[in-house]
Amino acid sequence: MPERVDWLADGTPFSPRFGDRYHSENGGLDQARQVFLHGCGLPAAWADAAQWRILETGFGFGLNFLVTWAAWRADPRRTRMLHFVSTEAWPVSAEDLLRAASVHPELAPLAQELHDQFWGLLPGIHRLAFDGGRVLLTLCIGDAQTVLRQQEWTVDSVYLDGFSPQRNPELWNLHTLKAVARCCRRGTRLATWTIARTVRDALTQCGFVVEKVPGVPPKRD
Repeated sequence: MPERVDWLADGTPFSPRFGDRYHSENGGLDQARQVFLHGCGLPAAWADAAQWRILETGFGFGLNFLVTWAAWRADPRRTRMLHFVSTEAWPVSAEDLLRAASVHPELAPLAQELHDQFWGLLPGIHRLAFDGGRVLLTLCIGDAQTVLRQQEWTVDSVYLDGFSPQRNPELWNLHTLKAVARCCRRGTRLATWTIARTVRDALTQCGFVVEKVPGVPPKRD
């Protein structure tokens, strides 16, 4: 069964399981672009590369994927192959995914393509292909820590996302972040919206150099 989603009066999706919104009131677009895409130095970092792999924790409604895919399409120096790997323990329905994307008309064609392949997501690994196979989405349905420990990916960028450390602490604990770190090469850049001290300390322990930068309003950092 798909994950239950409640829709608030302002149109924001809400998770009864975690007691939290899936994204901010503006639909999460600014966060997807500023925190994750630009936070990882993209699209400049993938310029003229043969392949670029991105790892995300917490696929949710796929907004970070859609924004990254749109940026790839618009970039004349885009990497020849974009491989987006994302973990998700509780996938939403294809209908809810499309509803969440409806507030972003510029992403509508991509959201429809994603919707059309977003089915049959039983626990395990699922490969979806777009743009003639030049954009790959690997969806890992299950616990992020477990899935990442079972795989042998090496990624170029990491989007550390998901419900807050207070609401979903297992996604942000040291063991999960170690599983993320083992997928990284020297120079892999990681971006996240949280500045929780426990998360920053754990990332430092995993070998990352951590820096606070200005946040997307209303977050200061």
